[in-house]
Amino acid sequence: MTTEITLKSMRFHTRVGILPNERATPQPIEIDLTVAVGEGESVVDYRDLYEIAASIVRSGHIDFLEQIGERIADAAMARNARVKSARVAVRKPHVALGGPLDYAEVVIRRGAGA
Repeated sequence: MTTEITLKSMRFHTRVGILPNERATPQPIEIDLTVAVGEGESVVDYRDLYEIAASIVRSGHIDFLEQIGERIADAAMARNARVKSARVAVRKPHVALGGPLDYAEVVIRRGAGA
């Protein structure tokens, strides 16, 4: 039996990217965080999961979406022993690639069954 908790489409503005304008100007990103919860007595608090994502995004400029996802997944698993795996999707809607695009997305998986 597996229990999952998902926080879907958390929205933030942050400086992410390697281009000069991305380093200087905050951009919108969206993050989905899903954790698989194992047996135990402690509670996996949604507020704590949200704060993990928010604190990483607000920590300052980050070069790559992958780094955001990795940091969130690792922190979610480290913060509560009941979290057995984490899946983080990080989306950046404003990516200049020369054609129509809804967003760029990176998905990071950590833990059992990753």
